[in-house]
Amino acid sequence: MRGGGRLSVVERVTETRTGAARASTLCDVPRSWREVTPAWMTAALSARLPGVVVSQVDVGPVAAGTNDRARVLVSYGRGDGPASVFVKRHGRLVHRLALGVLGALGTEARLAAAGEVLPLTHPTLYAGGLEASRLATVVVMDDVVASGATPNDAHRALSVDEVRAGLDGLAALHSRYWDRPLPAALRFLRPWRLGAAWAVASELNLHRGVRRLRALGALDAPERVADVHVLAAQFRESARRAASGAQTLLHGDPHPGNTYATAAGGTGFYDWQLARLGHWSHDVGYFLVSSLGAEDRRAHERALLEGYLDGLGRLGVRRPRAARAWEQYRATPAFGLATWLHTLSFATFQPIDVCLATISRFATAYDDLATAHVVVSPGG
Repeated sequence: MRGGGRLSVVERVTETRTGAARASTLCDVPRSWREVTPAWMTAALSARLPGVVVSQVDVGPVAAGTNDRARVLVSYGRGDGPASVFVKRHGRLVHRLALGVLGALGTEARLAAAGEVLPLTHPTLYAGGLEASRLATVVVMDDVVASGATPNDAHRALSVDEVRAGLDGLAALHSRYWDRPLPAALRFLRPWRLGAAWAVASELNLHRGVRRLRALGALDAPERVADVHVLAAQFRESARRAASGAQTLLHGDPHPGNTYATAAGGTGFYDWQLARLGHWSHDVGYFLVSSLGAEDRRAHERALLEGYLDGLGRLGVRRPRAARAWEQYRATPAFGLATWLHTLSFATFQPIDVCLATISRFATAYDDLATAHVVVSPGG
């Protein structure tokens, strides 16, 4: 059936490294919110909730961002499932093209379709769909607010306890996949790479981002931002370093706006569209620096890093050496600072005030940790 509601389920076959194959189920991608019908929702939920039949859906207000998203109330004619789900669809064409360039357009959808249960707090992913020909995606997941969770505000720094809980989750995630082949259904994930052409575009965007800082009156920020040529080189080096050493599954974008506080006091992670393979320090540095206020970070970053490393050791990973881990952590603000200057330069991916607050945290850490002068050999 086409048009009003498409019921077919597409099977995507992912080749494994040994030549075997496993099917990951991708749902159809609705062409508009009107196609999020009871029949479509039944097909989307049935892979995880066999036998359910949805009798009614009520799509709430649609919020626009990098993706469009809405809470959808769900009633059932047969079986039982969540009373509400959160649905993300592809956003504006410029955002879809940018995600395509990053190799991230369909990542979360494919992760949802894979059915892998990740060993940290995150929303249950019920279904994902990808139609690459029209750069279209959809993801259906738990409505964490209905479970008593509170999305974290990207303007607000997290507490030390919230960051500690998040690092415990990242240690569990990283240890599960540390330096070993991924399950077949996840082998679409690759390390992030920055090609030569995009390295040039990156430096141009960094210049534009700094100009926007000045135009917005962020008076002290440009003086605390590294020389753009140095920062651009460090951004390229961040990609090389992240693809070296023991590789594991990364969230890829664990800033506070992609986290939530659970009713039990834990820290959960959502928005997995930048998930990738990489070096542990990428997630740890990005999360810790972006999430803590400057005073809390200065007072607790060494202990928090040690706690993460201890967590790896308890979970069976050969614990990285503390001195080398500290140097790898000190290098990470360059990636975060450059990333959020890129985000500011485009002006449509995140609200301006979120960009400024996050840039300030990364710029302060860049200064405090003397990141401009850190030299870390790849690996480890």
